[in-house]
Amino acid sequence: MTQRSWSVLGVPSSAAAHGPGLEKAPAALRAAGLVDALRARGLVVTDQGDVEPARWRAHHVPGRLNDVERVAAGAGRVREAVRDGLRGGHVPLVLGGECTVTLGVVAAAVDVHDDCGLVYVDGGQDLFTVASHPEEPIADATGVAHLLDLPGASPELSAVGARRPLLDARRLAFLGFSDAEEDEDGRVAATRVPAAEVSAGPEAAARRAVDGVGSGPFVLHVDVDVLDFFALPAADVPVFGRGLVPAELERVVREIVSDPDLVAVTLVEFNPDHGGSTTARALVDLLARALAPG
Repeated sequence: MTQRSWSVLGVPSSAAAHGPGLEKAPAALRAAGLVDALRARGLVVTDQGDVEPARWRAHHVPGRLNDVERVAAGAGRVREAVRDGLRGGHVPLVLGGECTVTLGVVAAAVDVHDDCGLVYVDGGQDLFTVASHPEEPIADATGVAHLLDLPGASPELSAVGARRPLLDARRLAFLGFSDAEEDEDGRVAATRVPAAEVSAGPEAAARRAVDGVGSGPFVLHVDVDVLDFFALPAADVPVFGRGLVPAELERVVREIVSDPDLVAVTLVEFNPDHGGSTTARALVDLLARALAPG
């Protein structure tokens, strides 16, 4: 495989989250030496800087997601920046920020490649909508619902890209989830590889997910809430006593990144307030080892 050229893009946003904190993640990862660590492992890396920051605020209208227009605007900015990176021949490494970052990344991949799959490494499946989950009108757990344009999805987010839906469920694989099944109506015909299967064999599980999205370009989404918070206190919304350990996640990412059809990677939901600089450094080391060529 030809050596990739990576571009690092920060998305310092918590607009879609449950509260502030995620907007600090790109700066924390850079301060922990991310770009230098990637280059030290032999990667060709360009730092693309950050998109406009957006800190969480209470801006709720009953029956709608909190601050949904601002969340949609942020996803649009991600789309533009990632599209520039893709057209420049780079593989974007996008540092969130919230799970809704992936809306913009997939939209950009569709702009450039016409079609796109998604391997979704996450503690949940993010299939909620404001209609199905009215007691928690937060966009953070709705990203995949909007990619698929499920019933009840908010039009502001479903319309971020060039088409609706942006993603075909047959080109979607959920990998590493430990939350309960969210597709209660059986609408989402995606590949599903739960955390227990990953722990039993990370590389085989990763390969099943990649095979599940079919041939052609795909995006890798990594939410740090796929990790047991006791093993690495990184996630904005912790998962205790279940989920993956860091070594398992590293093996999963390495296997997926080895596939030549990968076009972009997102890392989201890291809240630096939870674990401090040691957690940021652990994530940097994990990423550098997992993304290293060979």
